[in-house]
Formats: sequence, C-alpha cells, structure tokens
Amino acid sequence: MAVVIRMRRMGRKNRPFFRIVAADKRSPRDGRFLENLGTYRPLDEGENYSLEKERIRYWLGVGAQVSIAAAAILRKAGIEGDKKAVRAGKAER
Repeated sequence: MAVVIRMRRMGRKNRPFFRIVAADKRSPRDGRFLENLGTYRPLDEGENYSLEKERIRYWLGVGAQVSIAAAAILRKAGIEGDKKAVRAGKAER
C-alpha cells in the first residue's frame, strides 16, 4: 500500500481548515485515511498549524510520500523529508 501525507479539507463554506493526514494514495482527498497528523488553518494569523512531529517522522521513515501542499507546511515546521518523497503533482498520478 502506497501511503501519502496530504491535506484533507474540512470546515464550512469560505472558512476552510485542513487536517494533515496519512492516507492510502488511492483513496479520495476527503475520504478514508490512516492517521490524523495535524491541522492547518490558512485564515488564522501567526502560527496557523499544529503537527504531531514524531508521527510524521515515523510515516516518512516507512516510506510515505508527501504532497506538495503538505510539504510546504512541513518545511515551515522544520521537518525536512527526503526530496524524492515529495510527490511531483498531477504528472505522477
């Protein structure tokens, strides 16, 4: 099973927030996931994310890939993964 760390959209209309989750690559964006790893609130000021860094490092250690959007948040938090682990976007799908 290919695991990807990506963002899952939640919240109401025009007030989004995202959960950062580890999910099977084949599942839909807002569908089933393996584990909740944190949140990201784009409309808040200041530090607008909270992450479970140990669990993210675990998933990266077992070979999980990271979506481009989630990789930007992980870089803000100081979590650097393998450059090959970041998915190339739609070209790879």
